[in-house]
Amino acid sequence: MSQKTHYDTLGVAKDASAADIKKAYHKLVRKYHPDISTDPDADKKTSEINQAYNVLKDPAKRAEYDALLANPYAGREAPDFGGGFGGYHFDERHFGDGQPFGSGDFRFDDIFSAFGHAQQRRAQRPTTPIPGEDQHAELAIDIAAAYAGSERSLSLEMPTLTADGEMTYARKTLHVKIPKGISEGQQIRLRGQGLPGFNGGENGDLYLKIRFREDPQHYVKDRKDVYQRLDIAPWTAVLGGTVEVATPAGKLGVNIPAGSRGGQNLRLKGKGIPAKEPGDLYLVLNIELPRAVDDSARALWQQLADHYAQG
Repeated sequence: MSQKTHYDTLGVAKDASAADIKKAYHKLVRKYHPDISTDPDADKKTSEINQAYNVLKDPAKRAEYDALLANPYAGREAPDFGGGFGGYHFDERHFGDGQPFGSGDFRFDDIFSAFGHAQQRRAQRPTTPIPGEDQHAELAIDIAAAYAGSERSLSLEMPTLTADGEMTYARKTLHVKIPKGISEGQQIRLRGQGLPGFNGGENGDLYLKIRFREDPQHYVKDRKDVYQRLDIAPWTAVLGGTVEVATPAGKLGVNIPAGSRGGQNLRLKGKGIPAKEPGDLYLVLNIELPRAVDDSARALWQQLADHYAQG
């Protein structure tokens, strides 16, 4: 077999490990992705890279391909290792809730699934039903969605197979229900929304792995405990008092103990992610100094400084 092999396409040795193959694939796809590459043949190269990875990442397909490389004149028709196993195409760049694709709210773990430009051609297929491959993606949500539940709509160009084995694409909107109490890292399964099966095989499933969108006011720890910064005035920290705080769990009246310090955590039990065993909400105190914008304000700060200087 004199033409370039899939190993040549990915730039790996024939005995490369699965991890090395995946690493090389991701590096090349990022380099030649048509949305960012200036290479005039970027689309063609991306298709070749996708085809090579789709074969070499699968142990059974790779073994059959290696056998073909070792004995190309075995007197049988070679199996199709081309692009007939294409993936999703994105036609719209926005989702139902108005979040742009480029924001990183939604991305496929296997890049070829989202951006594969598969060649639509007839291939030799086995006679037995073969299930479609599962696909994995990541979906970013606000922390508030985990408290109250939410719904998202994803508009995708989904792959389908015709009766004669041709790959076509049709627009489909997937409605995703995000359950109340979902935690970061948890997956939502969309049955039958993966790659299509062959010869009557069932479609694969699409798994959406949840992550929380970055938020300057909140972060999540241990999957269900929520930390929120709370700005308080110096006199509130010294004297204590009750303040009303807007939290993902709603508006809460919070008692600030006298003598509180900056960086101190106030624990609100059971006010974290409302899972089966709810997490806790921690308010991280941040003492915010008011600005001395006029002579009167500066005089007050000077009186305070003089008072403590005398002590």
